[in-house]
Amino acid sequence: MMDDCFIRTGKREFDELIPKVQSFLKEDILDIEVDGQPIRGYRSPDTPSIWIRDYSDMLRGVRYFEKDIKSAIRHFADTQAANGRIFDYFTTSPEKLPCERENWTKYVRVPVEADVEYRFIKAAHLSWQAHGDDDWIHSLLPNLEKALQYALNHPQRFDHVNGLVKRPYTIDTWDFAYTAGKHDWLQFQIDENTFWGISHADNSGYFEALNIVQNLYKYFDDDEKAEHYNLQSVQLKANCNKLCWNGSFYTHFVKLNSCEIQGVDEADQLSLSNPMAINRGITTIDQARSILEEYRKRRNQHKNYFAEWYSIDPPFPDGIFGDEKLLGGAYINGGIFPLVGGELAKAAFESGYENYGVDILLRYYQLIEQHNGSWLWYFPDGSPSTAEASTSPEATSTDGWGSTAMLHALISGLAGIEDQSKQFKNIRLAPRWLAANTNRAHVKLSYPSSAASIEYEYEYLPDNIKLKVRSPGSLASIHLLLPEAASVTKVEINSEPIRFTRETIGESKYVNFTTRIIQLTSIEVHFQS
Repeated sequence: MMDDCFIRTGKREFDELIPKVQSFLKEDILDIEVDGQPIRGYRSPDTPSIWIRDYSDMLRGVRYFEKDIKSAIRHFADTQAANGRIFDYFTTSPEKLPCERENWTKYVRVPVEADVEYRFIKAAHLSWQAHGDDDWIHSLLPNLEKALQYALNHPQRFDHVNGLVKRPYTIDTWDFAYTAGKHDWLQFQIDENTFWGISHADNSGYFEALNIVQNLYKYFDDDEKAEHYNLQSVQLKANCNKLCWNGSFYTHFVKLNSCEIQGVDEADQLSLSNPMAINRGITTIDQARSILEEYRKRRNQHKNYFAEWYSIDPPFPDGIFGDEKLLGGAYINGGIFPLVGGELAKAAFESGYENYGVDILLRYYQLIEQHNGSWLWYFPDGSPSTAEASTSPEATSTDGWGSTAMLHALISGLAGIEDQSKQFKNIRLAPRWLAANTNRAHVKLSYPSSAASIEYEYEYLPDNIKLKVRSPGSLASIHLLLPEAASVTKVEINSEPIRFTRETIGESKYVNFTTRIIQLTSIEVHFQS
């Protein structure tokens, strides 16, 4: 497998990240049998269950190493409720040892959760991109539509006044709600004491999901349905930015009914889905850069924190969500998540902060080297989470959620490979190795579920950049980072000059052009300083 997916630069911090993440994922495989059918998924770090929220993000890395990326998604679709609701997770293993010992087949939907349906849609799309089975994804389209209809219409999910998905008062996208002490532990239910509001996290996720369904209908030449979902996505984006954007980043929680927590200003709380909003496409470039500046500013303010990958900052008062373990700086109440760091790095690469993206990847590599593993979250001093300090029953050192987020930033951000359709047939190629002071790179990605692959060699010279790309039949949109003082004079494809455009993002310079990859395609970008 390592010959099918690699990065070779001569620098350990980049070259070793793919095999390290793959080693974590091998420990996270969860094989389950239901009704005599084998199902393979990847477990979350805290329970032996297949959660769609973890799995949908983990697929950004899993799909480069795993052949079976259909069965778990198919099972979530097959167990979808008639109204479109999707289960959070399923398992056949006892979860809460020692009190729970039953090995029954169990399905759970956490009632306060409003994000499950968009994650199901994202998982289906990521899977299809790799295996490319059109009949499979077409058969799932009714399930994807039902999921959207549920989220965007059900009275417990949608606020028609603001035109946005709503949820109980949780910490960003997490699964327990604030009750002002009216519940004796973590509150997962909706009841008469629920405090309602709008979370930007849900709405950026549904914006992305609407665009996924729109693009799938375009792919299948159904322009009418594609336009329907396009109009919905445009309206949701406008509504979210109108209500949730506070001028610098997205307000953590916009309350719909009266709820005051002493010492808490939701508009000052920077929550974990802010960089995800950038990567889901709901921000403008100015908004993206504003969010990134906020993280950089807070990193300077919190010099005693080892990283600025906050679940939320500032945290809530200790224990107010019903568990004494939820102290400020612990778990989702201000713990430090590689999941956030990976999303932040990816956003940085796309927003003219390439050096910042590299810095995050380097710090993550140092972190997993130091602790010989990767945990879901860390305390601000850099010590890993433990079972004793968490509301979750396990704390494993092979977290696939955060590690695949970092891998995604490396692959799509620094190495710059993004699949824009399926099986690398339409790719965006944006190598940013200059930001990492790396003059040569050899990169290859493959999908085991279909054997589709892309490979390129990159070389930076004083007056040109050379690319040799292998991805037969692919349409490639090239977005190439240039030296700071460079002025492009000519772009050649197999020694033939082509047209190009220049682009500046922040202080970063890029050259853009499109070409069809025929067998081995040689690209040269000439410039003068």
